[in-house]
Amino acid sequence: MAEYYKPEHLENFKDIGQGNDDLARRFFEYYGAVFEKGALSKREKSLIALAVAHAVQCPYCIDAYSRECLTQGSDLDEMTEEVHVATAIRSGASLVHGIQMVEHVAKTSM
Repeated sequence: MAEYYKPEHLENFKDIGQGNDDLARRFFEYYGAVFEKGALSKREKSLIALAVAHAVQCPYCIDAYSRECLTQGSDLDEMTEEVHVATAIRSGASLVHGIQMVEHVAKTSM
C-alpha cells in the first residue's frame, strides 16, 4: 500500500515555488525571519513549532521540528511535555465549544 504522507515530500518542500516563485520566495523569507533568535531563542521557537505541529497534526512538521528540537538542544522530556501542552490546549478548545452546543440545546428546548 502506498503511503499517503511521503517522507520525500518534506525534502522537496523547497520546490513548492513551482507555479509562483515570487510567493514561495516571500514565504521562505518570512519563515526564515520568524525562526531567527529574537525575544525567543531558536530552541524555544522550535519547541513551540513542535507543539503547533502536533495541534494541527502535520506529520511533516512533526518530523522536521522533532529533529530541529534535538538540534537546538531539547530532550525527549521537554518534547514530550510540549506534546501534552498542545494536547491540553487542543482538548480544552474542543470542550469550550461544547458551550455552543449547550446554548443550541437550551434554545431548541424552549
